[in-house]
Amino acid sequence: MPLDFTISEHSFDGLHIGRSLRQAGLTIEYLREHPEMVPEWLDEFGSELFHEIVNDWQFLARDEQLPPAASHKFWLYMAGRGSGKTRTGAEWTKELVRQGYNRGGLIAPTAADARDVMIEGESGLLAICNKWDTDYDGNPMGRPLYEPSKRRVTWENGAMVTLYSADEPERLRGPQHSFIWMDELAAWRRMETFDQAMFGLRLGKAPKVFISTTPKPKPLIKRLYARAVNPEDKDVVMTTGSSERNSANLAPGVIEELREMYAGSQLGRQELDGVLLEELEGALWRRSQINENRFDVMPTLLDEDFYFLRIVIGVDPATTDKEGSDETGIIVAALGSDNRGYVLADYSGKYSPAAWGLKVAEAFNIWQADSVVAEVNQGGDMVKHVLEGANADMPVKMVHASRGKLARAEPVAQKYEQGKISHVGNAVVRADGTKNEGHLDNLEDQMCTWERLSATYSPDRIDALVWAIHELMIDSEKAIITSRLRGTH
Repeated sequence: MPLDFTISEHSFDGLHIGRSLRQAGLTIEYLREHPEMVPEWLDEFGSELFHEIVNDWQFLARDEQLPPAASHKFWLYMAGRGSGKTRTGAEWTKELVRQGYNRGGLIAPTAADARDVMIEGESGLLAICNKWDTDYDGNPMGRPLYEPSKRRVTWENGAMVTLYSADEPERLRGPQHSFIWMDELAAWRRMETFDQAMFGLRLGKAPKVFISTTPKPKPLIKRLYARAVNPEDKDVVMTTGSSERNSANLAPGVIEELREMYAGSQLGRQELDGVLLEELEGALWRRSQINENRFDVMPTLLDEDFYFLRIVIGVDPATTDKEGSDETGIIVAALGSDNRGYVLADYSGKYSPAAWGLKVAEAFNIWQADSVVAEVNQGGDMVKHVLEGANADMPVKMVHASRGKLARAEPVAQKYEQGKISHVGNAVVRADGTKNEGHLDNLEDQMCTWERLSATYSPDRIDALVWAIHELMIDSEKAIITSRLRGTH
């Protein structure tokens, strides 16, 4: 490849070929609009260099897919489905390796997502790296080596990125990074993973974070958005994009079909246009509604005559804790002496059957609960045996889901609409970035973003909540008074 060349009276640096062409207004869009120029470019550059040009990201990218020029630490790329977020993240990663960054972290919602999308996907790292790649000192980088067992990708120049699942924030304790790519942040089930990643972002002179996500109104996303639009905050920048902008790289007719189905809907604005909405149209719960009725402290501390009539543990069990398995929903809820419902704690997580059984028993003892309500559609007798093995003295009510999730959830949502259910407490962030056990943030995120008609995941925390509230306020004809001492925790 020549070190420099000329075309249309412009001089170009061969080591930064795509960038040089872009500065002259020559990008892939130019060739799409002027296909007659392709033979001329082939004659000018030769087939080998032309092939390199049409694989150079600076030549291929749209403006919003390139880092903003302003100095920044966080780049938030919030865009619709199929808009090119993964390709942007992979190219951003390769660009930093070219600049000399040598320790990176890649975090996806699950381990499978990190492997299948960020690394092995059609637009992942392995697909966009070439054997002729060099860093900006001219040293060869080549195609990186992927070692699945080590969750690691390594280039010839020694640069390395490690893969993480957002479901496992503890894995980020200890490792240090100079850059991190966070993919589909709005789909993470455990937002404390973000905090753990930040504690390890401490290598190099200018650590960087790239966040590629479809927008959802989760607190972390909203905080980053607010920082990005605040002109006084120089650390966070943002670009946005729609699915339509990337139509040239998608299958014919896909955008038109999706537009016909979702045009004008809030779901379409979020998933196709990449617009951050305060509330999702199809969600059964609103964050403002939850916050309006929240108790910052236990109601027993506010009224000496108040007590809990009943306390139950709702459980939506997962049968495995393998990669891609659902979480086990474990929610503590109560009925107060004022005949209102109270959501007290969320101990949900990814557990083996034995581990979630012990966690339920622990919650039962901490809260002096009077019963456990567990769904047995999955697991059957296994659920009963697990709970009996954890604590044989726990009263357990086994329930079968004879109706769909929506039909079960709607009466509970109505109680919220009527102001008859309160969440108790706010999450406390510890010095190490973790939140207090039992906090309700993840439950509330799921409640306010679960789209009842189009969601593709099982809302484990919501299911556990629904079973508990049905037991306390909907299925029971009258409350059972068990103790005036409850609710002192």
